[in-house]
Amino acid sequence: MVSYPSIFNDVLGPVMRGPSSSHSAASLRIGRMALDLMDSDIKSVTVDYDPNGSLVTTHLSQGSDLGLTGGILGWDTDDPRLPNYRDEIIKSGINIEVRYLDYGAEHPNTYRLTMRGNQKEHSMTAISTGGGMIEVKKIDDIPISMKGDYYEIVIFLKNPDAGLSAWLSKDNNFDEVVFVEDEKKSLINLKSREAPSKNLIEELNSYSSVIELRILKPVLPVLARKNLKVPFSSVQEMEEYRNENGEMSLGELGAIYESERSGLSVNEVRDRMSSLIKTMEGSIQTGLKGTHYRDRILHSQSPRFGDKMESGDLVPGDVLNRIILYVSSMMEMKSSMGVIVAAPTAGSCGALPGAVLGVSDALNKSMDERIDAMFAAGLVGVFIASGATFAAEEAGCMAECGSGASMGAAGIVLLNGGNYRQQMAAASMALQSSLGMTCDTLANRVEAPCLGRNVTAASNALSSANMALADYDDLVPLDQVIGAMRQVGDLMPRELCCTGLGGLAITKASKEIEEKLKDIESSKSQQPIEN
Repeated sequence: MVSYPSIFNDVLGPVMRGPSSSHSAASLRIGRMALDLMDSDIKSVTVDYDPNGSLVTTHLSQGSDLGLTGGILGWDTDDPRLPNYRDEIIKSGINIEVRYLDYGAEHPNTYRLTMRGNQKEHSMTAISTGGGMIEVKKIDDIPISMKGDYYEIVIFLKNPDAGLSAWLSKDNNFDEVVFVEDEKKSLINLKSREAPSKNLIEELNSYSSVIELRILKPVLPVLARKNLKVPFSSVQEMEEYRNENGEMSLGELGAIYESERSGLSVNEVRDRMSSLIKTMEGSIQTGLKGTHYRDRILHSQSPRFGDKMESGDLVPGDVLNRIILYVSSMMEMKSSMGVIVAAPTAGSCGALPGAVLGVSDALNKSMDERIDAMFAAGLVGVFIASGATFAAEEAGCMAECGSGASMGAAGIVLLNGGNYRQQMAAASMALQSSLGMTCDTLANRVEAPCLGRNVTAASNALSSANMALADYDDLVPLDQVIGAMRQVGDLMPRELCCTGLGGLAITKASKEIEEKLKDIESSKSQQPIEN
């Protein structure tokens, strides 16, 4: 089945707490699906991380343990209990053991879980693909594909059942029916947009070949569906659609795309975008009041920046300074475990909102205009998601802040009345200026140089937007730049892709900060998640 990115799944969201969407939000979603696989009966979990990936060095500091624990406890990505996950897991009586094992993981963000309950034991292998998106790759070592956008009915069989298979193959009520067999086990995976009825569950369980049946609920806001179609899936197809249907801005095209992708009306997706924007604006305003969190590198700095703006102590430039202020505030909310929108990731949550909302406030733009700008940004993100990646573990910080800069540039041009060609040119130029950015976080925390790179990305967005508005030539079309981004990511050494093994992450200063944080960690009364 062809998979098309959704603006609300893959690009803007989730609404979350935690330092990293590819660690905190994705692992929480994996934990939620593991909980459903065990029918909420979990007594112990063994988590295996492969040393050849990124998680051995980052699972604790970047929130994988936090998110996975929250998911196993059944929480949402913005649950207020997440900062105290260690206390909560102890209260639950669930034992979680973390091991480092070389098992040939093909993806840098691979989670291999073994869950044990009172009666059952199951294993699950899943990956985080960036921006909070996931894919379950195996259940009990049986290859499978689940992305959290369906109700997944998993039927474990003693042996293949021809009668059951024939019935399910003919039933048109399911979006997809997958039969999987290996030498020892068989299972059937039914995918549906609707929760299974009690009658269906009883009928499935009536077959003597059925050992066990589990229902894994969706963890994404926008579900997939059978025969899913979108008006276009590439830049070229979008150009053709626009030629056939009249001149439209990227914002209008983005709303149309997401309407078709989600099955909601254009008004409904605009309402959903409005809600996300209000969450972003609320995060910025809360951050400007000052944030606090014990386990962080940078203190709250945006309030002082705001004071300096008002007193005239900064180099003049109201729009750019406002952008820096908003980016800083959003990043400080993330670092203090406040609620943010991953846009397109938590590590880059400041660049796009800071750029677009900073310009919106400077130009006194309405909510409708802000919505159009965010849909323009979101559509650029769709093309990046399908042609490259948002995962720093795969392509460094260009996948996160570089993507945010490209998306933000398109949105700013729209806000200032620029035409479609200028919107596309701005997105292209901003991404061109971001290729090769490393992800080498200090002390394995998603704070520094992340703050500076978010500010740089937002500044890039503003500069590229103004160049496009002045009709600078982008030379390389956006889709080709995205292709180059994928190639550059494939060529980057893993040491520079969010592993903490190269660049600024291994400087003397970084190691000293890491030791200080360890002292803070050891002084806490809570017990660590590893045994």
